[in-house]
Amino acid sequence: MAPIVLFVLGLAHGALAVATVAAFRGKRIVGADGRVHRRRGPVRIVLGLVGAVLVLTLLAGEAGWFYANRQWDKVERVDVDVDGDNALAGDSGGTNYLLVGTDARPGTEGNRSDTMLVLRTGDGPAKIMSIPRDLLVTIPSRNDGGELHRINAAYNDGPVALIRTVQESVGIPIDRYIEINFTSFGDLIDALGGVTINFPNPAFDTKSGLDVKESGMVRLDGKMALAYVRSRTYTEVIDGTEVTDPTADLGRVQRQQAFLRAVLAEAGASKDPFKLNEIGTSLLGGLRVDNHMELVDALRFAWAMGGLDPQPTTLPTNIVGPALELQQPAAQEVIADFGAAG
Repeated sequence: MAPIVLFVLGLAHGALAVATVAAFRGKRIVGADGRVHRRRGPVRIVLGLVGAVLVLTLLAGEAGWFYANRQWDKVERVDVDVDGDNALAGDSGGTNYLLVGTDARPGTEGNRSDTMLVLRTGDGPAKIMSIPRDLLVTIPSRNDGGELHRINAAYNDGPVALIRTVQESVGIPIDRYIEINFTSFGDLIDALGGVTINFPNPAFDTKSGLDVKESGMVRLDGKMALAYVRSRTYTEVIDGTEVTDPTADLGRVQRQQAFLRAVLAEAGASKDPFKLNEIGTSLLGGLRVDNHMELVDALRFAWAMGGLDPQPTTLPTNIVGPALELQQPAAQEVIADFGAAG
């Protein structure tokens, strides 16, 4: 796609440059004495000036495209091909993005998926749904007779195993895979100048470092935003009484959805190219995408973010000891809104 875009830009640039030069040179006229003259009327001068502006605009566009491509080439790719076939199934409707947040930091070992969300766009109102880490599913990549595992374990086997598990065991087709390390996510929030979250009550979590002393709309910096999304013992101060969220991971899922919607709105609202460059640069170190995702796909997603207000969707589950299982048939009805796998 990129070579085609550059080819079209080059053709347009060349044609405009020729037309601009011709307008400035003027009309060729041969006088009675046989000498060649050039007539430059006001119309030609105006056309020449307009052409010059367009040429410079296209030149800036080409430079921006080259720069964006160079930056995009720095993003780490995840090979999602298995035996030559793309593991991403997708469907004929909208686009499903599997958004994975990892929490690789000092003190943690191996691969750890902290957050899994599916964002659907393109066929009606955008929808977003979290997949609980503790959801019990079979992992297709493991030949263990269909034994149940927490879905978080699928990521330990690699992104392809996670993609296949979401598609085959949960039933949601995936078009695009995007993974970001939470450390880079904090840098993104700082690049945005913070993100605003509505706190019904003052809240804290001594384990994650969250400490919000006032209720209402609170602007969080990168450090505090990370503390918010990492919070597992989220405690509110209600009428002077400390109340820890009894829903544990389910409550955390709802907070993460609200948080992501706020981040999408903040990032998409900015049209300042310098700020957008800072936002993009902040993500480079911790971003991974599927190897079929091109710059045009990324730009399309980024451009749409400003208008996205995804509807939060809850995946119906039942508590099974320390884990969760899909609550049927309610879960299947919700999953159907995200397309049909297979």
